[in-house]
Amino acid sequence: MSRARRRTRSARLTASLAAAALLAGGAGVWALTGASAEAATGSADAQDDFNGDGYADLVVGAPDATVSEKANAGYVAVMYGSADGLSASHKKIISRSTSGVPGSATAKQQFGSTFTKGDLDKDGFSDLVIAGGEAGSVILWGSASGLTGGTNIAKYGGAPQIGDFDGDDTPDLALFTDQSIGGDDPMGAPATLWKGPISRAGKPADVLNILNKSEWWGYEEDDASCATGGGCEDGPDSITGPVRSGHVGDINGDGKDDIVQWIYTGDGTWGNRLLYGGSSGFTRGDGVPGETAGEDAGTDVGDVNGDGYDDVVAGVDGWNNKVRVAWGSASGLSDDNVQTFDQDLAGFPGAEEDGDQLGASVSVGDVTGDGCDDIALGIPGEDVGSTADTGSIALLRGSSSGVSGAGSQVFHQDTSGVPGVGEKDDRFGVSTALLDVDGNGNRDLAAGSTAENGENGATWLLRGTSTGLTATSAYAFGAKDLSAPYKDAHFGSALR
Repeated sequence: MSRARRRTRSARLTASLAAAALLAGGAGVWALTGASAEAATGSADAQDDFNGDGYADLVVGAPDATVSEKANAGYVAVMYGSADGLSASHKKIISRSTSGVPGSATAKQQFGSTFTKGDLDKDGFSDLVIAGGEAGSVILWGSASGLTGGTNIAKYGGAPQIGDFDGDDTPDLALFTDQSIGGDDPMGAPATLWKGPISRAGKPADVLNILNKSEWWGYEEDDASCATGGGCEDGPDSITGPVRSGHVGDINGDGKDDIVQWIYTGDGTWGNRLLYGGSSGFTRGDGVPGETAGEDAGTDVGDVNGDGYDDVVAGVDGWNNKVRVAWGSASGLSDDNVQTFDQDLAGFPGAEEDGDQLGASVSVGDVTGDGCDDIALGIPGEDVGSTADTGSIALLRGSSSGVSGAGSQVFHQDTSGVPGVGEKDDRFGVSTALLDVDGNGNRDLAAGSTAENGENGATWLLRGTSTGLTATSAYAFGAKDLSAPYKDAHFGSALR
Protein backbone atom coordinates (compact mmCIF):
# COMPACT_ATOMS: atom_id res chain seq x y z
CA MET A 1 0.00 0.00 0.00
CA SER A 2 1.47 3.34 -1.00
CA ARG A 3 1.72 6.13 1.54
CA ALA A 4 1.72 9.91 1.35
CA ARG A 5 5.17 11.34 0.84
CA ARG A 6 6.58 13.52 3.57
CA ARG A 7 8.54 15.73 1.21
CA THR A 8 6.99 16.97 -2.02
CA ARG A 9 9.76 17.07 -4.61
CA SER A 10 7.76 19.47 -6.77
CA ALA A 11 6.72 22.15 -4.29
CA ARG A 12 4.85 24.73 -6.30
CA LEU A 13 5.39 28.48 -6.32
CA THR A 14 2.28 30.46 -7.16
CA ALA A 15 2.14 33.74 -9.03
CA SER A 16 0.95 35.55 -5.90
CA LEU A 17 3.92 34.26 -3.88
CA ALA A 18 6.32 35.29 -6.60
CA ALA A 19 4.72 38.74 -6.77
CA ALA A 20 5.05 39.13 -3.00
CA ALA A 21 8.67 38.10 -3.23
CA LEU A 22 9.28 40.74 -5.88
CA LEU A 23 7.80 43.42 -3.64
CA ALA A 24 9.89 42.26 -0.71
CA GLY A 25 13.14 41.89 -2.60
CA GLY A 26 12.92 44.82 -5.00
CA ALA A 27 14.58 45.04 -8.40
CA GLY A 28 18.30 44.85 -8.99
CA VAL A 29 20.91 44.27 -11.61
CA TRP A 30 19.67 40.70 -12.04
CA ALA A 31 15.97 41.62 -12.11
CA LEU A 32 13.63 39.30 -13.97
CA THR A 33 13.20 39.97 -17.65
CA GLY A 34 11.16 38.60 -20.52
CA ALA A 35 8.69 35.77 -20.01
CA SER A 36 9.64 35.12 -16.38
CA ALA A 37 8.85 38.71 -15.42
CA GLU A 38 5.53 38.75 -17.26
CA ALA A 39 4.07 35.63 -15.70
CA ALA A 40 5.64 33.98 -12.65
CA THR A 41 3.43 30.91 -12.98
CA GLY A 42 5.97 28.10 -13.35
CA SER A 43 5.76 25.02 -11.15
CA ALA A 44 9.40 24.06 -10.62
CA ASP A 45 10.71 22.62 -7.36
CA ALA A 46 11.32 25.43 -4.90
CA GLN A 47 14.82 24.14 -4.11
CA ASP A 48 15.82 24.73 -7.75
CA ASP A 49 14.48 28.30 -7.92
CA PHE A 50 16.83 31.11 -6.87
CA ASN A 51 14.60 34.04 -7.89
CA GLY A 52 11.17 32.70 -6.93
CA ASP A 53 9.60 32.95 -10.39
CA GLY A 54 8.49 29.29 -10.50
CA TYR A 55 11.13 28.22 -13.02
CA ALA A 56 14.08 26.00 -12.08
CA ASP A 57 17.54 27.50 -12.47
CA LEU A 58 20.38 25.37 -13.80
CA VAL A 59 23.86 25.53 -12.30
CA VAL A 60 26.75 24.50 -14.56
CA GLY A 61 30.24 23.88 -13.21
CA ALA A 62 33.41 24.85 -15.08
CA PRO A 63 36.01 23.87 -12.46
CA ASP A 64 39.07 23.94 -14.72
CA ALA A 65 38.50 27.37 -16.25
CA THR A 66 41.20 30.01 -16.03
CA VAL A 67 39.92 32.96 -13.97
CA SER A 68 41.93 36.15 -13.39
CA GLU A 69 44.87 34.41 -15.08
CA LYS A 70 44.75 31.59 -12.52
CA ALA A 71 44.65 28.16 -14.19
CA ASN A 72 42.00 25.73 -12.93
CA ALA A 73 40.54 28.40 -10.63
CA GLY A 74 37.01 27.57 -11.81
CA TYR A 75 33.54 29.12 -11.77
CA VAL A 76 29.86 28.25 -12.08
CA ALA A 77 27.32 29.56 -14.56
CA VAL A 78 23.76 30.01 -13.29
CA MET A 79 21.21 29.81 -16.10
CA TYR A 80 17.87 31.24 -14.98
CA GLY A 81 14.83 29.36 -16.22
CA SER A 82 11.79 30.89 -17.92
CA ALA A 83 8.67 29.87 -19.81
CA ASP A 84 10.91 29.76 -22.90
CA GLY A 85 13.58 27.65 -21.22
CA LEU A 86 17.19 28.83 -20.96
CA SER A 87 18.89 31.77 -22.61
CA ALA A 88 22.50 32.91 -22.81
CA SER A 89 21.32 36.42 -21.94
CA HIS A 90 19.68 35.40 -18.66
CA LYS A 91 22.58 34.07 -16.63
CA LYS A 92 25.13 34.88 -13.97
CA ILE A 93 28.79 33.84 -13.84
CA ILE A 94 30.14 33.30 -10.32
CA SER A 95 33.80 32.85 -9.42
CA ARG A 96 36.09 33.87 -6.58
CA SER A 97 36.76 37.01 -8.66
CA THR A 98 33.08 38.00 -8.78
CA SER A 99 32.27 41.16 -6.83
CA GLY A 100 30.76 40.28 -3.46
CA VAL A 101 32.09 36.71 -3.45
CA PRO A 102 34.61 36.24 -0.61
CA GLY A 103 38.17 35.27 -1.42
CA SER A 104 40.09 35.45 -4.67
CA ALA A 105 40.65 33.19 -7.64
CA THR A 106 43.46 30.73 -6.92
CA ALA A 107 45.21 28.32 -9.26
CA LYS A 108 43.99 24.71 -9.01
CA GLN A 109 41.16 25.66 -6.65
CA GLN A 110 38.53 24.17 -9.01
CA PHE A 111 35.80 26.38 -7.59
CA GLY A 112 32.46 24.94 -8.69
CA SER A 113 33.46 21.31 -8.90
CA THR A 114 30.50 20.55 -6.61
CA PHE A 115 27.57 22.59 -5.28
CA THR A 116 24.15 22.24 -3.68
CA LYS A 117 20.83 24.13 -3.58
CA GLY A 118 18.29 24.89 -0.85
CA ASP A 119 16.60 27.68 1.13
CA LEU A 120 19.01 28.01 4.05
CA ASP A 121 17.58 31.21 5.56
CA LYS A 122 13.90 30.34 4.90
CA ASP A 123 13.13 33.52 2.99
CA GLY A 124 11.33 31.69 0.15
CA PHE A 125 14.28 31.75 -2.26
CA SER A 126 16.69 28.88 -2.82
CA ASP A 127 20.36 29.54 -2.07
CA LEU A 128 23.50 28.11 -3.68
CA VAL A 129 26.47 26.67 -1.78
CA ILE A 130 29.60 26.26 -3.92
CA ALA A 131 32.56 24.14 -2.80
CA GLY A 132 35.89 25.91 -3.02
CA GLY A 133 38.51 23.39 -1.92
CA GLU A 134 40.98 24.35 0.81
CA ALA A 135 39.61 27.91 0.83
CA GLY A 136 36.23 26.61 2.04
CA SER A 137 32.80 27.09 0.50
CA VAL A 138 30.66 30.09 -0.41
CA ILE A 139 26.92 30.69 0.05
CA LEU A 140 25.19 32.80 -2.62
CA TRP A 141 21.79 34.00 -1.42
CA GLY A 142 18.61 33.81 -3.47
CA SER A 143 16.37 36.84 -3.97
CA ALA A 144 13.74 38.16 -6.36
CA SER A 145 16.60 39.50 -8.48
CA GLY A 146 18.50 36.23 -8.45
CA LEU A 147 21.62 35.20 -6.55
CA THR A 148 23.34 37.98 -4.62
CA GLY A 149 26.19 38.57 -2.20
CA GLY A 150 28.38 35.87 -0.79
CA THR A 151 29.13 34.40 2.64
CA ASN A 152 32.32 32.47 3.23
CA ILE A 153 32.39 29.14 5.07
CA ALA A 154 35.98 28.59 6.14
CA LYS A 155 37.58 25.14 6.22
CA TYR A 156 34.72 23.13 4.69
CA GLY A 157 35.28 23.12 0.94
CA GLY A 158 34.24 19.64 -0.19
CA ALA A 159 30.83 18.50 -1.52
CA PRO A 160 28.30 20.36 0.70
CA GLN A 161 24.73 19.01 0.91
CA ILE A 162 21.44 20.70 1.88
CA GLY A 163 18.45 18.81 3.30
CA ASP A 164 16.11 18.65 6.27
CA PHE A 165 18.27 16.13 8.08
CA ASP A 166 16.71 16.52 11.55
CA GLY A 167 13.08 16.60 10.39
CA ASP A 168 12.05 20.05 11.66
CA ASP A 169 10.97 21.36 8.22
CA THR A 170 13.99 23.67 8.05
CA PRO A 171 16.88 22.97 5.64
CA ASP A 172 20.21 22.08 7.23
CA LEU A 173 23.70 22.16 5.71
CA ALA A 174 26.12 19.22 5.88
CA LEU A 175 29.70 20.39 5.36
CA PHE A 176 32.82 18.40 4.50
CA THR A 177 36.46 19.29 4.02
CA ASP A 178 38.38 18.93 0.79
CA GLN A 179 40.97 16.18 1.24
CA SER A 180 43.84 14.90 -0.87
CA ILE A 181 43.04 11.57 -2.49
CA GLY A 182 45.41 8.64 -2.67
CA GLY A 183 47.01 5.83 -0.73
CA ASP A 184 45.75 2.56 0.65
CA ASP A 185 43.64 4.01 3.47
CA PRO A 186 41.27 7.00 3.35
CA MET A 187 42.19 9.78 5.75
CA GLY A 188 39.81 11.22 8.32
CA ALA A 189 38.02 14.24 6.85
CA PRO A 190 36.60 16.81 9.31
CA ALA A 191 32.91 17.49 8.78
CA THR A 192 30.05 19.28 10.53
CA LEU A 193 26.26 19.61 10.35
CA TRP A 194 24.80 23.11 10.52
CA LYS A 195 21.23 23.18 11.73
CA GLY A 196 19.01 25.61 9.87
CA PRO A 197 17.99 28.30 9.51
CA ILE A 198 21.39 29.78 8.65
CA SER A 199 21.84 33.53 8.78
CA ARG A 200 23.44 35.56 6.02
CA ALA A 201 26.33 36.12 8.40
CA GLY A 202 26.98 32.38 8.12
CA LYS A 203 25.67 31.48 11.57
CA PRO A 204 23.63 28.27 11.99
CA ALA A 205 20.85 27.87 14.54
CA ASP A 206 22.94 25.11 16.10
CA VAL A 207 25.73 22.66 15.25
CA LEU A 208 25.03 18.92 15.33
CA ASN A 209 27.46 16.02 15.19
CA ILE A 210 27.89 14.81 11.66
CA LEU A 211 27.85 11.31 13.17
CA ASN A 212 26.54 10.15 16.51
CA LYS A 213 27.88 6.62 17.06
CA SER A 214 31.37 5.90 18.30
CA GLU A 215 31.52 2.60 16.42
CA TRP A 216 31.52 4.63 13.19
CA TRP A 217 35.28 5.05 13.65
CA GLY A 218 35.77 1.42 14.66
CA TYR A 219 35.91 2.06 18.41
CA GLU A 220 33.97 0.25 21.13
CA GLU A 221 30.70 1.69 22.44
CA ASP A 222 32.12 2.03 25.96
CA ASP A 223 35.18 4.01 24.86
CA ALA A 224 33.87 7.32 26.16
CA SER A 225 37.00 9.26 25.27
CA CYS A 226 36.66 8.36 21.58
CA ALA A 227 32.91 9.00 21.61
CA THR A 228 33.53 12.56 22.80
CA GLY A 229 36.60 13.19 20.70
CA GLY A 230 39.18 12.96 23.47
CA GLY A 231 42.25 10.85 22.78
CA CYS A 232 41.18 9.80 19.28
CA GLU A 233 42.85 10.77 16.03
CA ASP A 234 39.47 11.63 14.52
CA GLY A 235 36.94 13.21 16.88
CA PRO A 236 33.15 13.19 16.53
CA ASP A 237 33.31 15.94 13.91
CA SER A 238 35.39 13.75 11.59
CA ILE A 239 34.25 11.32 8.96
CA THR A 240 36.38 8.74 7.17
CA GLY A 241 37.06 9.27 3.50
CA PRO A 242 37.21 12.32 1.22
CA VAL A 243 33.75 13.11 -0.23
CA ARG A 244 33.35 13.84 -3.95
CA SER A 245 29.56 14.23 -4.21
CA GLY A 246 26.29 13.59 -2.40
CA HIS A 247 22.58 13.12 -3.08
CA VAL A 248 19.74 13.81 -0.67
CA GLY A 249 16.36 12.11 -0.15
CA ASP A 250 14.19 10.43 2.47
CA ILE A 251 14.91 6.73 1.95
CA ASN A 252 13.18 5.31 5.02
CA GLY A 253 10.25 7.75 5.10
CA ASP A 254 10.87 8.95 8.65
CA GLY A 255 10.55 12.64 7.80
CA LYS A 256 14.32 13.21 7.93
CA ASP A 257 16.45 13.53 4.82
CA ASP A 258 19.32 11.11 4.22
CA ILE A 259 22.52 11.44 2.17
CA VAL A 260 24.15 9.00 -0.23
CA GLN A 261 27.79 10.07 -0.67
CA TRP A 262 30.44 9.11 -3.19
CA ILE A 263 33.66 8.75 -1.16
CA TYR A 264 37.21 7.54 -1.56
CA THR A 265 37.47 4.13 0.11
CA GLY A 266 41.22 3.62 -0.28
CA ASP A 267 43.54 1.64 -2.53
CA GLY A 268 42.36 3.55 -5.60
CA THR A 269 38.68 2.64 -5.14
CA TRP A 270 35.52 4.65 -4.60
CA GLY A 271 32.14 3.78 -3.20
CA ASN A 272 28.79 4.99 -1.91
CA ARG A 273 28.08 5.54 1.77
CA LEU A 274 24.60 6.01 3.25
CA LEU A 275 23.96 8.46 6.10
CA TYR A 276 20.49 8.35 7.69
CA GLY A 277 19.29 11.68 9.06
CA GLY A 278 18.28 11.99 12.72
CA SER A 279 17.29 14.55 15.33
CA SER A 280 20.85 14.78 16.67
CA GLY A 281 22.93 13.85 13.63
CA PHE A 282 23.53 11.03 11.16
CA THR A 283 23.82 7.27 11.56
CA ARG A 284 25.33 4.96 8.99
CA GLY A 285 23.13 2.71 6.86
CA ASP A 286 23.75 -0.45 4.86
CA GLY A 287 22.52 -1.84 1.56
CA VAL A 288 23.46 1.14 -0.62
CA PRO A 289 24.50 0.07 -4.13
CA GLY A 290 28.08 0.89 -5.09
CA GLU A 291 29.54 0.35 -1.61
CA THR A 292 32.78 -0.85 -3.24
CA ALA A 293 33.02 0.42 -6.77
CA GLY A 294 35.15 1.88 -9.49
CA GLU A 295 35.57 5.61 -10.06
CA ASP A 296 33.03 6.33 -12.78
CA ALA A 297 29.63 5.25 -11.42
CA GLY A 298 26.95 7.93 -11.13
CA THR A 299 24.38 7.97 -8.33
CA ASP A 300 21.14 9.78 -7.52
CA VAL A 301 18.16 9.48 -5.19
CA GLY A 302 14.43 9.67 -6.00
CA ASP A 303 11.11 7.83 -5.78
CA VAL A 304 11.18 5.66 -8.89
CA ASN A 305 8.21 3.44 -7.97
CA GLY A 306 6.07 6.18 -6.43
CA ASP A 307 5.58 4.48 -3.05
CA GLY A 308 6.62 7.47 -0.94
CA TYR A 309 10.13 6.20 -0.18
CA ASP A 310 13.11 7.52 -2.09
CA ASP A 311 15.24 4.94 -3.89
CA VAL A 312 18.96 4.91 -4.71
CA VAL A 313 20.10 4.45 -8.33
CA ALA A 314 23.78 3.64 -9.05
CA GLY A 315 25.31 3.25 -12.50
CA VAL A 316 27.64 0.66 -13.97
CA ASP A 317 31.21 0.84 -12.66
CA GLY A 318 34.46 -1.07 -12.85
CA TRP A 319 33.18 -3.67 -10.38
CA ASN A 320 29.59 -4.16 -11.50
CA ASN A 321 28.19 -4.31 -15.03
CA LYS A 322 24.59 -3.49 -14.12
CA VAL A 323 22.68 -0.36 -13.12
CA ARG A 324 21.25 -1.00 -9.64
CA VAL A 325 18.09 0.43 -8.08
CA ALA A 326 17.90 -0.13 -4.31
CA TRP A 327 14.31 0.34 -3.20
CA GLY A 328 13.60 2.52 -0.18
CA SER A 329 11.28 1.29 2.59
CA ALA A 330 10.34 1.95 6.21
CA SER A 331 13.35 -0.17 7.20
CA GLY A 332 15.67 1.55 4.71
CA LEU A 333 17.68 -0.24 2.06
CA SER A 334 18.34 -3.96 1.80
CA ASP A 335 20.64 -6.06 -0.36
CA ASP A 336 17.62 -8.26 -1.07
CA ASN A 337 15.48 -5.43 -2.46
CA VAL A 338 17.38 -4.34 -5.58
CA GLN A 339 16.55 -4.24 -9.30
CA THR A 340 19.42 -4.56 -11.77
CA PHE A 341 19.47 -3.95 -15.51
CA ASP A 342 21.63 -2.92 -18.46
CA GLN A 343 21.06 -2.04 -22.12
CA ASP A 344 19.80 -5.54 -22.74
CA LEU A 345 16.64 -4.61 -20.82
CA ALA A 346 13.65 -5.29 -23.10
CA GLY A 347 12.65 -2.07 -24.86
CA PHE A 348 15.91 -0.24 -24.09
CA PRO A 349 17.29 1.01 -27.46
CA GLY A 350 20.83 -0.12 -28.24
CA ALA A 351 22.95 -2.96 -26.91
CA GLU A 352 25.32 -3.36 -23.97
CA GLU A 353 28.99 -3.09 -24.96
CA ASP A 354 32.23 -2.97 -23.02
CA GLY A 355 33.28 0.57 -22.22
CA ASP A 356 29.82 2.16 -22.64
CA GLN A 357 29.85 3.38 -19.01
CA LEU A 358 26.10 3.10 -18.64
CA GLY A 359 25.15 5.41 -15.79
CA ALA A 360 28.46 7.24 -15.49
CA SER A 361 26.05 10.02 -14.59
CA VAL A 362 22.62 9.41 -13.07
CA SER A 363 19.71 11.79 -12.46
CA VAL A 364 16.33 10.88 -11.02
CA GLY A 365 13.16 12.99 -11.40
CA ASP A 366 9.62 12.91 -12.77
CA VAL A 367 9.70 13.89 -16.44
CA THR A 368 6.25 12.64 -17.44
CA GLY A 369 4.34 13.88 -14.39
CA ASP A 370 2.85 10.47 -13.54
CA GLY A 371 4.05 10.50 -9.91
CA CYS A 372 6.92 8.07 -10.48
CA ASP A 373 10.42 9.44 -10.93
CA ASP A 374 12.23 8.57 -14.15
CA ILE A 375 15.94 7.77 -14.52
CA ALA A 376 18.31 9.65 -16.83
CA LEU A 377 21.54 7.79 -17.54
CA GLY A 378 24.63 9.24 -19.15
CA ILE A 379 26.43 6.77 -21.44
CA PRO A 380 29.58 8.73 -22.37
CA GLY A 381 31.43 5.72 -23.76
CA GLU A 382 28.67 4.80 -26.23
CA ASP A 383 29.70 4.32 -29.87
CA VAL A 384 27.23 5.73 -32.38
CA GLY A 385 27.70 4.07 -35.75
CA SER A 386 31.42 4.09 -36.39
CA THR A 387 32.06 7.05 -34.08
CA ALA A 388 33.76 5.78 -30.93
CA ASP A 389 32.95 7.17 -27.49
CA THR A 390 30.78 9.97 -28.83
CA GLY A 391 28.32 9.32 -26.00
CA SER A 392 24.57 9.31 -25.47
CA ILE A 393 21.90 9.80 -22.81
CA ALA A 394 18.95 7.56 -21.99
CA LEU A 395 15.68 8.10 -20.15
CA LEU A 396 14.00 5.10 -18.54
CA ARG A 397 10.52 5.25 -17.06
CA GLY A 398 9.73 4.67 -13.43
CA SER A 399 6.55 2.81 -12.50
CA SER A 400 4.86 1.18 -9.51
CA SER A 401 6.41 -2.12 -10.60
CA GLY A 402 9.93 -0.72 -11.00
CA VAL A 403 12.07 0.31 -13.97
CA SER A 404 10.83 -0.73 -17.38
CA GLY A 405 12.41 -0.49 -20.81
CA ALA A 406 8.99 0.30 -22.28
CA GLY A 407 8.94 3.86 -23.57
CA SER A 408 12.65 4.38 -22.91
CA GLN A 409 14.47 6.93 -25.07
CA VAL A 410 18.07 7.45 -26.19
CA PHE A 411 19.51 10.69 -27.57
CA HIS A 412 22.91 11.69 -28.93
CA GLN A 413 24.31 14.52 -31.02
CA ASP A 414 23.31 12.80 -34.26
CA THR A 415 19.67 12.51 -33.11
CA SER A 416 17.44 14.73 -35.25
CA GLY A 417 16.85 18.03 -33.48
CA VAL A 418 19.79 17.75 -31.08
CA PRO A 419 22.32 20.52 -31.81
CA GLY A 420 25.84 19.58 -32.85
CA VAL A 421 27.49 16.63 -34.53
CA GLY A 422 28.72 13.54 -32.76
CA GLU A 423 32.51 13.26 -32.83
CA LYS A 424 35.00 10.73 -31.53
CA ASP A 425 35.63 11.02 -27.79
CA ASP A 426 33.01 13.75 -27.22
CA ARG A 427 31.73 11.77 -24.20
CA PHE A 428 28.27 13.32 -24.41
CA GLY A 429 26.39 12.46 -21.20
CA VAL A 430 29.29 12.67 -18.77
CA SER A 431 26.96 14.74 -16.56
CA THR A 432 23.16 14.99 -16.31
CA ALA A 433 20.48 16.84 -14.32
CA LEU A 434 16.68 16.71 -14.32
CA LEU A 435 14.91 19.96 -13.43
CA ASP A 436 11.91 21.92 -14.70
CA VAL A 437 13.45 25.02 -16.29
CA ASP A 438 10.29 25.99 -18.23
CA GLY A 439 7.90 25.42 -15.32
CA ASN A 440 5.42 23.20 -17.17
CA GLY A 441 5.42 20.43 -14.54
CA ASN A 442 7.68 18.12 -16.57
CA ARG A 443 11.35 17.96 -15.76
CA ASP A 444 13.80 18.80 -18.53
CA LEU A 445 17.13 17.06 -19.04
CA ALA A 446 20.45 18.91 -19.01
CA ALA A 447 23.42 16.89 -20.26
CA GLY A 448 27.09 17.79 -20.43
CA SER A 449 30.11 16.91 -22.54
CA THR A 450 33.37 18.09 -21.02
CA ALA A 451 35.30 17.06 -24.14
CA GLU A 452 33.23 19.08 -26.63
CA ASN A 453 35.39 21.49 -28.66
CA GLY A 454 38.61 20.07 -27.30
CA GLU A 455 38.36 20.23 -23.53
CA ASN A 456 36.19 23.36 -23.44
CA GLY A 457 32.93 21.54 -22.76
CA ALA A 458 29.27 22.28 -23.47
CA THR A 459 25.77 21.61 -22.10
CA TRP A 460 22.53 20.59 -23.82
CA LEU A 461 18.91 20.92 -22.71
CA LEU A 462 16.10 18.61 -23.86
CA ARG A 463 12.54 19.56 -22.89
CA GLY A 464 10.33 17.28 -20.82
CA THR A 465 6.73 16.45 -21.77
CA SER A 466 4.00 14.16 -20.49
CA THR A 467 5.25 11.49 -22.91
CA GLY A 468 8.97 11.86 -22.17
CA LEU A 469 11.82 13.95 -23.53
CA THR A 470 11.77 15.72 -26.88
CA ALA A 471 14.50 17.14 -29.09
CA THR A 472 12.09 19.85 -30.28
CA SER A 473 13.49 23.23 -29.18
CA ALA A 474 16.63 21.50 -27.86
CA TYR A 475 19.25 24.02 -26.81
CA ALA A 476 23.04 23.77 -26.56
CA PHE A 477 25.51 26.27 -25.15
CA GLY A 478 29.10 26.54 -24.04
CA ALA A 479 31.06 28.97 -21.93
CA LYS A 480 31.97 31.07 -24.97
CA ASP A 481 28.25 31.62 -25.64
CA LEU A 482 27.99 33.09 -22.15
CA SER A 483 31.04 35.35 -22.61
CA ALA A 484 32.74 33.35 -19.88
CA PRO A 485 36.24 31.82 -19.77
CA TYR A 486 36.07 28.77 -22.00
CA LYS A 487 39.50 27.38 -22.91
CA ASP A 488 39.90 23.91 -21.34
CA ALA A 489 37.20 24.87 -18.81
CA HIS A 490 35.46 21.46 -18.78
CA PHE A 491 32.22 23.41 -18.82
CA GLY A 492 29.38 21.09 -17.84
CA SER A 493 31.41 18.74 -15.65
CA ALA A 494 28.81 19.23 -12.90
CA LEU A 495 25.12 20.07 -13.36
CA ARG A 496 22.37 20.71 -10.83
